[in-house]
Amino acid sequence: MEHRAGTGGSRVDESVSPDVVWSPTGESIAESPLRDYLDWLEISTGRRFPDHDSLWSWSIENLDEFWVSIADYHGVAFSRHWTRVRTSDPMPDTRWFVGARLNWAENMLLRGRDSDTALVCASESGAVDRVITFAELQRSVAAASGWLRRAGVRPGDRVAAYLPNTEHAVIGVLAAAAVGAIWVCCSPDFGPDGTISRLSQLEPTVLMAVDGYHWNGKDIDRSDVVAQLRDNLPSLQHVVHVPYLYDRWPPEGSTPWADVVGRDAPLEFEQVDFSHPLWVLFSSGTTGLPKGLVHGHGGIVLESLKWTGLYCALRAGERLFTYTSTGWALWNMQLGALSRGASIVLYEGSPGHPAGGVWEIAARTRANVMLLGAAVVSASAGSSTVKSPGDTFDMRSLRHVMVSGSSLPADDYRWISEHVGSTIDVDSTSGGTDIAGSFVGGNAYTAVRPGRIGGRIAGVAAAAWSDEGIPLVGEVGDLVITEPMPSMPLRLWNDPDGSRYRESYFDTWPGVWRHGDWVTVHADQSITIHGRSDSTLNRAGVRLGSSDFYDVIDGMPEVADSVVVGVDLPDDEYWLGLFVVPAAGRRLDDRLRQDIAHALRTRLSPRHVPDEMVEAPSVPRTLNGKKLEIPIKKLLAGRSITSAVNIASVDDPTSVRWYADFAASRFPGHR
Repeated sequence: MEHRAGTGGSRVDESVSPDVVWSPTGESIAESPLRDYLDWLEISTGRRFPDHDSLWSWSIENLDEFWVSIADYHGVAFSRHWTRVRTSDPMPDTRWFVGARLNWAENMLLRGRDSDTALVCASESGAVDRVITFAELQRSVAAASGWLRRAGVRPGDRVAAYLPNTEHAVIGVLAAAAVGAIWVCCSPDFGPDGTISRLSQLEPTVLMAVDGYHWNGKDIDRSDVVAQLRDNLPSLQHVVHVPYLYDRWPPEGSTPWADVVGRDAPLEFEQVDFSHPLWVLFSSGTTGLPKGLVHGHGGIVLESLKWTGLYCALRAGERLFTYTSTGWALWNMQLGALSRGASIVLYEGSPGHPAGGVWEIAARTRANVMLLGAAVVSASAGSSTVKSPGDTFDMRSLRHVMVSGSSLPADDYRWISEHVGSTIDVDSTSGGTDIAGSFVGGNAYTAVRPGRIGGRIAGVAAAAWSDEGIPLVGEVGDLVITEPMPSMPLRLWNDPDGSRYRESYFDTWPGVWRHGDWVTVHADQSITIHGRSDSTLNRAGVRLGSSDFYDVIDGMPEVADSVVVGVDLPDDEYWLGLFVVPAAGRRLDDRLRQDIAHALRTRLSPRHVPDEMVEAPSVPRTLNGKKLEIPIKKLLAGRSITSAVNIASVDDPTSVRWYADFAASRFPGHR
């Protein structure tokens, strides 16, 4: 018997619109949360909003009024009203809802009824799913926040975590926020070096750490990594042991998780300023230490309500299943489902164990909306063992598949429609760790066309600019944001004068956010994203920092130098290459390749192992010693030497010519 996904749209007649794989119906639009908001907005403003395009235009022209409408429509719980919606300071110094006080955790837990499901916890181990109601979640958050307070944690203190995508992480972040502490989390697939380089920057007083995690049918023991974290984070005063895989006695000096959540306490929420720090999310660390992006309570509340309410279209009682790890911003974004009274499906493990497992989880948990990386979809579509999930599993609850991390190949849109469900709204969305949200994506009014993103999200003044700062339509340009958003970072961690923040996003055009993607804004307002315009690496939808590679490789005695580059290739392929300059008397033989791969896999993660390692004579640098990552990337993408780099600024011009020759021979069709 064939099971297909539930209602919400219709498969259009391809003889009429061959490029469209899904189109909304009049009924689906009328019943959408977006239309309900627009109806409310028409009454409150006295204006007509016939579609999403009219909303987007109004939201940019009336930015303050738009964000106030999001707060009012969704009923944000403020304990003190604002005195001013927005300061007149340009980005990145703009501050929102000045004088307002609230708490992010309180707003996340405000709408769920006690008996409703808040969390469904599944893993690849095959264990029975754990179901946690809102009442049970609130009790655990109250207990954990009470423990934090008794442990001396106060507003502004840092609570760190080394946890997988389980209920422990959700309880931890809600409890830390309830106290007014700042949350920071690394996924346990990070090795000790990458984790320490991130967590140590915040000098946390508390660490919540798991004993291990599941991956591809294996139990991965992390007790040795946790021991290294304890030794290398001198600020720690308390370590919480989370026994997830093993029934072991807690390490000496640690507090068992059962003690943290075992003592009932009142559910109290510290009321903090709108811009009080909520969490720190880390960038990839392309140059130097990974950047710690500080987000605020109020900005994330508004971004979450807008995204989950108007674009995910979640209703109370529905379920959002996000395939993610705690090291990806999708993990933080999924938490917004709680603010709608909806539940989150937490999955811990590999998406492909067993084959097609991610789709089986969606079916088994009766997920209504699914959010996952484009690479996961592509792996399913290209697998010889994954059959049609729509025929294999009961996918009738699934109405909306949201894809992020990288552009979804055109064929994979069709694969979802043909093999998962013909009535599914496929929404390719793009945003970033930078805002814990989306810049562009689909909406209830837009049809789905392979290779195109529906348009710009309301409140996001996104555009494609030329090198001269001229807005482009129908041409490739730099993705820029020309007006501030409440969820933009308050600052970067350990950046007291804001210089690193400005250099990261505002160095090209002061007061204008340059995101680092190549995009096309088409005449019909749809969007195409072509890949990164800077040196950030994007492997399987996850950004990786080159500095993490160098921390591992450049310390090996067999290696004199190295440079890592990622290149977007035709047919939506991606090549991650590592150029290695061996130490004197050494060659990049199979043994050294294996040693490098092992070091990257164990000290960072499996996704850091490159597609290819190439022996190079040298690594070109600027005259002040910086590796020429971006020029090398441009050469590999087919640019000439003169357009890729200023030779006068290079320490060794002959080295640049070697990379140009390599590009011509390795990627001849890419020129």
